[in-house]
Amino acid sequence: MLASLMLAASQPAAAFAQPAAHDDAATKVAAVTRPMSVPQETDGYVGTRTPQDHKDFKQLQGPFTTPEQVTQACLSCHTQAARQVMSNIHWTWKAWDPKTKRIVGKNEVYNNFCVSPISNEQFCTVCHIGYGSTDPNTFIPFSQRAEDRVDCLACHDQTKTYRKIPFIGGNPAMEKIAVRPGCNEVYGTDKPYVLPEDLPQIAKSVGPPTRYTCGLCHFYGGGGDGVKHGDLDSSLDEPSHDLDVHMDAKGLNFPCQQCHQSGDHRISGRHYTIDAVPVSDAFLRGAPHNGNAVTCQSCHSETPHHRNDDITALVAGTLNMHTRDIACQTCHIPEFARGSLPTKLDWNYATAGKLAPNGSPLVMVDKRGWNTYWGVKGSFAWGVNVVPDYRWFNGTEDWLHIGDKARPDKNGVVAINQIEGSATDGKSRIWPFKISRNNQPYDMKTGTLAVFHSFGFDDDAFTMAYDWKKAITVGMKAANLPFSGEIGFEKTAMYWPITHMVAPKSKALACRDCHANNGRLQNIDGVYIPGRATDHQPWIERIGLLMAALACVAVFLHGTIRVAMWLRRKF
Repeated sequence: MLASLMLAASQPAAAFAQPAAHDDAATKVAAVTRPMSVPQETDGYVGTRTPQDHKDFKQLQGPFTTPEQVTQACLSCHTQAARQVMSNIHWTWKAWDPKTKRIVGKNEVYNNFCVSPISNEQFCTVCHIGYGSTDPNTFIPFSQRAEDRVDCLACHDQTKTYRKIPFIGGNPAMEKIAVRPGCNEVYGTDKPYVLPEDLPQIAKSVGPPTRYTCGLCHFYGGGGDGVKHGDLDSSLDEPSHDLDVHMDAKGLNFPCQQCHQSGDHRISGRHYTIDAVPVSDAFLRGAPHNGNAVTCQSCHSETPHHRNDDITALVAGTLNMHTRDIACQTCHIPEFARGSLPTKLDWNYATAGKLAPNGSPLVMVDKRGWNTYWGVKGSFAWGVNVVPDYRWFNGTEDWLHIGDKARPDKNGVVAINQIEGSATDGKSRIWPFKISRNNQPYDMKTGTLAVFHSFGFDDDAFTMAYDWKKAITVGMKAANLPFSGEIGFEKTAMYWPITHMVAPKSKALACRDCHANNGRLQNIDGVYIPGRATDHQPWIERIGLLMAALACVAVFLHGTIRVAMWLRRKF
């Protein structure tokens, strides 16, 4: 094709001479007989981009004895890629929050599943886009790593065979490695071992990130499939239309980056600060940035409902009126964890440490096969098809930072992240949330939640010695925090905004789901719901009914008198 275009460009103009302007018939014929060697003029970009096929690239043929050698080969062409990766939160695990004026990120704030990566980095970096030390006891800080320590394959593998191995700093297996009992899901195998990776084969098969590659970290966050988010699990790798209308594998089949637009390895969409009430125009691809592509409004606008065969103009207008106060996700994600996989709702560290008769960590499962107790973590409660909790939300989350004093609310619960928003601030909408709850250790004297050394092969790791005091001593030291030695357990709650698993519109919430007593918005203030008991004042309603009754009586009397007067005149 290229040769044809070059040949066409080299031909004299007479070769494609058009008939004279006055010959209308000839002009019409010429208009529909464009020479095939001449490309059709187009207005802007058309079609899908075709990525380079890497299988024949000399640099990627191997052999590779270390994963860093693969990165070096990648950087021989993609010269700026490592620098770009190392400047984003996927690498640093920290970022500046302009709303709260504080640094946020995994190493900066608490969570209530594994609490903190601090002192657990050699395990937790199984979900980091870099290579660290293969020594389980040696962590290399991200800021001290060279560019060839960036892991290109973690995001760009297309074979679905590449796995990073826990306890060795996020490196892949370069030799046969035994799987630690109970950790098969994290190692990505059902065998008691993993085999060395075929790095040349994987390197020659790279391509754009897929739902699978993104999901290796985001689906399995918190220690297992679906544990953390509630709206992200491996069922989204090849989802049905009912599970997610956008990622539907047989429909739109959106990859993650369809919404999470990226450039220079910076990925849009933030966990710590969310655009809860986007006010910009629709996002137009190829145009100057005039909207956040991650938001529903970027494609659907602020008035997404239109008159059609199913709804009238009046109904469409009423639904569009709701978008002023209600996030799209609230109606269009009626439940989370809908892909048959459960999500963890409650976690109790206080019960951890029990062993089976053979000395291994005690494991208990319910009749559905769900793990309800594991000696290394404690007891759990799971859920599927979970109805979200709803809150006013303006996009700001005030996180409990490492070392902050825990301040329980009136119910004795410490908020890991405070959700800000109200009906009157002009910045909020009603959003759906998963609330993750835990009962986790804290220092009774200083009042701070504990950072503890969970994972490792050393005697201080909780998963080895089942000794809270040892594990917390090591963790608090790594976090540069004092530890009194007095251990208690504090109830905590963590909010996760729900924004994936968008249901078909036929399964969106109906009016009665909210506009009813004990409906979904029962506990939301600042909105009037006629069917909700709390929106009614009995004495006012009695007065209103009495006035209506008196009006009816007056109308009846007036009518009776008029009829009587008419009859009197007639007879």
